[in-house]
Amino acid sequence: MLSKSQARLFFIVGTIFFSGVFLWLTVDTIRQVPNQTRAANITPAVDRGKKIWEANNCMGCHTIFGEGAYYAPELTKVVERRGEVWLKTFLKDPEAMYPGERKMTNYHFSDNQINDVIAFLKWAGEVDLNGFPAKPTLSATTASAPVSNLDLLKGAPSTFSQLCTACHSVGGKGGNVGPALDGVASRMSAEEMTKRIKDPMSVKPDSKMPKLGLSDGDISQLVAFLQTLK
Repeated sequence: MLSKSQARLFFIVGTIFFSGVFLWLTVDTIRQVPNQTRAANITPAVDRGKKIWEANNCMGCHTIFGEGAYYAPELTKVVERRGEVWLKTFLKDPEAMYPGERKMTNYHFSDNQINDVIAFLKWAGEVDLNGFPAKPTLSATTASAPVSNLDLLKGAPSTFSQLCTACHSVGGKGGNVGPALDGVASRMSAEEMTKRIKDPMSVKPDSKMPKLGLSDGDISQLVAFLQTLK
């Protein structure tokens, strides 16, 4: 059993030691913050995107870095998960991509504002969060794509690989909301494809495919790629 003087000494030494450890950990954490947060990547666009995020109270529905509401999807890794092309199209008009299914408000962002928001989300996804958010352990089961189709997909424009595959598949890879696009070039001419992509409901009034508002250049790239799927 310790005497009073020994207990006092133990308390003083212990307090000094653990205070020193706490201070060292604090200094070490502060020293690592610029590297872990990728501070060098915080461009004016990232700063503007953060202000847009805050001004529109995006955290009222979404989470980022695990903070915010859980009403809508977590967005820390959304650029990695969805891609910039998908995000640009979605932010232009959330309802157009998923008619009757999305509750996100259309904020009518300009193209520059959309680019800034994506820049902010891209920076957020590159921050070192020690493994957060964890990658899902389960994934949807899809059939393996034939090698020939995989070879074709290597040349797919980003608009197709990031946007179209959310609903359509090729060789069993992609979404199953819309019809598979295997052999689509043998069923549809380039002119028909262009018309369907520009305004699906002008071809089929009850079409579930949204009017995505893609540029003529993007549509031309898509059609040229789709024409290779014979």
